[in-house]
Parts: sequence; structure tokens; C-alpha cells
Amino acid sequence: MARMHSRKKGKSGSKKPVNKTYTWMSYKPKEIELLVLKLAKEGKSASEAGIILRDTYGIPDIKSITKKSVSAILKEKELLPKLPENLAQLLKRVISLQKHLEENKKDMTAKRGLQLTESKIRRLVKYYKESGRLPEEWKYDSSRVRLLIE
Repeated sequence: MARMHSRKKGKSGSKKPVNKTYTWMSYKPKEIELLVLKLAKEGKSASEAGIILRDTYGIPDIKSITKKSVSAILKEKELLPKLPENLAQLLKRVISLQKHLEENKKDMTAKRGLQLTESKIRRLVKYYKESGRLPEEWKYDSSRVRLLIE
């Protein structure tokens, strides 16, 4: 399948380990959940927590051990942020592109990047409204983006 905004058809990316038994790991599922909660209270996002657990604690796959994703663990304890993480990152990118375009008005490549990012945001907002993660009255407005993030 092709990429979203280009004609490329890459298949590269990291693969999960086939063997689901981790003999070197000494953590129990409850301990992993407590580590996730500790990292969330420190202000780390779900993906940052997963990376820290992988790199620092040597936990390769949280979902295969705890039978829950990091987001599900945070949702249980009501520590999920109001905005989904990928939507918040796209909004931050829009802010930086808008700042760049204020200084460099003739940068058409950046303008195209802003258009593509805003279309991704609209697509995600539609999905999150259907799945119930965002309220139905939530609306993306490019002029008020800075108020949502900052």
C-alpha cells in the first residue's frame, strides 16, 4: 500500500520478536504496570514510557506480557491526556510551521507541509470523534491551535 502523501511504497520498519518468551526479564505484569504509572506521573507520554521501558528496563513488549497496551493501562487509572498523543504532536507541528511561515512567507514547501499536516489532523479528528475519544463538538481551528497546546 502506498504512503499517504507520496507515491512511495516502502515496507521497512522494525519488527516485533517472533519468540514471545523473554527469559532474561525478571519483571511481573503488575510491576510493569506500576512502572508505566510512575512514568506517566512524571509527565511522560505513552510512547515515551514504552521507549524508556524498552531501553532502560529491558522490557521488549509490554502488551505481550501484561496483555494490555500502555494506553489501556493509563486509561484504567484515568491518566490519559485529553488530547490523543498523535493529534497533539500534529498540532505542535502546525504551530511550528505557522511560526516559520510568518517569517518566511514565500516558502511554498512549508506551506504545502502545513496543508498536508492539517489534512492529517482533520482525518484524525474525524476518527477520534467516531470512536468517542474526542467530544462531538470539538473542532479544529488553525487560528486557535496555540491555545490548545500551550
